[in-house]
Amino acid sequence: MEKTITDEQKRVHYNCSKCPAYCCAIYERVQVTKRDINRLAKHFGVTVEEATKRYTKVWGKERVLRRKKDRIFKEACMFLDPDTRGCTIYHGRPAVCREYPARTRCVYYDALQFERRQQDDPEALPLIQLTFRKVHKKTVGDQNGKERRKRVIGDKRKQVNGK
Repeated sequence: MEKTITDEQKRVHYNCSKCPAYCCAIYERVQVTKRDINRLAKHFGVTVEEATKRYTKVWGKERVLRRKKDRIFKEACMFLDPDTRGCTIYHGRPAVCREYPARTRCVYYDALQFERRQQDDPEALPLIQLTFRKVHKKTVGDQNGKERRKRVIGDKRKQVNGK
């Protein structure tokens, strides 16, 4: 009887080496934990205090990785190699980077492949920008006079000159 060997891993539908590293650049912050900082310290052979000082900064109430100027995107993770577009600390990278994209598909890689097919250009590079908006609930009346809560998407910007 012949044995069938199966791989429990699901098929991955992206190739990071063919991507310009969207995940390392379009997010304005990559939050790091104490464990991540310990990993960075071990990777570089420095103290936790030195790793914290050199490689992270405070953003609001979060500790995040530092960023640097990037020739494709405005900024990117300080550990992104600008030529290979790969991670220079792959084995020391933070947990959030290890887990990404946490599924068998990567939305950025899908968008990249789609645009390259649409443009009939294997080198096309769509620039992707994330914009976050606040979602709030508003009470409105329906046709029957009943009140209900409705999700309203948009940002609450200050009005200038009554406009």
